[in-house]
Amino acid sequence: MWKYVVKRLIALIPVVAGCTFIVFMIMHFSPGDPAVIALGQDATPEALWQWREDRGLNDPVLIQYTRYITGVFTGDFGMSFRNNVSVTQEVIERFPHTLQLSMVALSVSLLLAFPIGIVSAVKQNTWIDGLSMFIALIGISMPVFWLGLLLVLVFALHLGWFPSSGASEWNSVVLPGITLGTGMMAAMARTTRSSMLEVIRQDYIRTAQSKGLSNGKVIRKHAIRNALIPVLTIFGIQLGNLLTGSVITETVFAWPGIGRLMIQGIASRDYPMVLGCMVMFVICFAVINLLVDLAYAYVDPRIRAQYR
Repeated sequence: MWKYVVKRLIALIPVVAGCTFIVFMIMHFSPGDPAVIALGQDATPEALWQWREDRGLNDPVLIQYTRYITGVFTGDFGMSFRNNVSVTQEVIERFPHTLQLSMVALSVSLLLAFPIGIVSAVKQNTWIDGLSMFIALIGISMPVFWLGLLLVLVFALHLGWFPSSGASEWNSVVLPGITLGTGMMAAMARTTRSSMLEVIRQDYIRTAQSKGLSNGKVIRKHAIRNALIPVLTIFGIQLGNLLTGSVITETVFAWPGIGRLMIQGIASRDYPMVLGCMVMFVICFAVINLLVDLAYAYVDPRIRAQYR
């Protein structure tokens, strides 16, 4: 098992290098000059040249990338162009906010997705099934930014129950958490229903029922555990999407997380800040996928035997 974990962590190195290279090149060849954004349109050519020289932007692009990636693997993400602070420090300070938002969204989705999916499968082709899947369809179809604006309009502006932006109050995370978690809830509910329907039609489920076990016990003891593998797959994908999807949610709610920090970096052509946020996203996504693979081994003994 530990050999597998070490191999996956080593494989993360080329993934980080490849992603940073792609984003680095896109940022450098996209329109917009960070020197002009920082100093203004009225800056002299000499001042613009000196600003670029101080930050190494006058060097060839490949040399810039080599210098940057060397710093990344030593823990140095450079200094922000926008406010001249350490990117590493800024990302570390913002990450707990993004993590808090993701955990609230995850809690919202899990508390709703599993019950909806299981009940919908057990009550197939009833009004409960139809209502559950209609709710899931609305949740998976509604854009994140639109849902966020609707929640702000109803619960922040009209009812005044929650703050509309920021993270200054304890309940500030409620609206962005619901916004971010709704899409994950809908996707997981649909997957749970499909997986449960496939499992409850198996012969061993009918055998358990023929032995006189109650439907509730059959579902709890036999069906749910065997239906978890596909659910874990979509769970891992959606959990990674919570982090990347937080970019939009944090922007709508002015949430002080990594997603909003990345948008601010893109707007100001702050290459080190954008790359630092992206590297954090890549690492989180890779770690999540590793944890999901280990969860497979815990749920299915056949997979666990392959890791030995």
